[in-house]
Amino acid sequence: MTTTSAPTSAIAPTLCCAPRSLYARVLKRFLDLLASTILLVLLLPLMALVAAAVRLFLGAPIFYREARAGLHGHPIQIVKFRSMRESTAADGSSLSDADRLSLFGRVLRQTSLDELPQLLSVLRGDMSMVGPRPLPLRYISRYSPRQAARLLVRPGLTGWAQIHGRNAVDWPRRLEYDAHYVEMLGRITAPLTDLWIVLVTIIQILWQAVTGRGIAAPGAATMQEFAP
Repeated sequence: MTTTSAPTSAIAPTLCCAPRSLYARVLKRFLDLLASTILLVLLLPLMALVAAAVRLFLGAPIFYREARAGLHGHPIQIVKFRSMRESTAADGSSLSDADRLSLFGRVLRQTSLDELPQLLSVLRGDMSMVGPRPLPLRYISRYSPRQAARLLVRPGLTGWAQIHGRNAVDWPRRLEYDAHYVEMLGRITAPLTDLWIVLVTIIQILWQAVTGRGIAAPGAATMQEFAP
């Protein structure tokens, strides 16, 4: 998939620059490399099983790819295990997300197994283990200056907004959580904040696997479009 350059209409964030602490500049990336390497080795058999299951239940392609906004709004490509059927029916008509999302796809999302390939993005340096989730490039021009602060750090597998409700949280609060995380990353307590986010995420994944809460916005099958 070919990505394009970052939109030029992005708004300058209210925070003048990215956090400059030693943890934010050096240690966080080192921990990302260590964690993603260990997890990829440990989870490789599980990822192979999930890939086989996607091929069996949904067919090819196994992976879903999309360009998203990374650090400073530069395009990155995220890869997930595909959880939806094709976007059109046999007669050529368009299908809604609710129609495309099968029971198998719902299980993938509830257990967050669809997100596992993004560990490769962490290893590559496009993402971090913890940070604002990578959102579509088209959203950049819609951010307020405060919301644009989320682009000052690498997007993450999980983040401050995710442990406060994930997709069940409305967009203004979700983006405010992201901006607040960028502020916290500049504090001396940033390593403890990231550790707390990881620990809560583990508990949250177990809980959402049972309840399904937080996977989708209220009244929707997936994440709703951000429209300020």
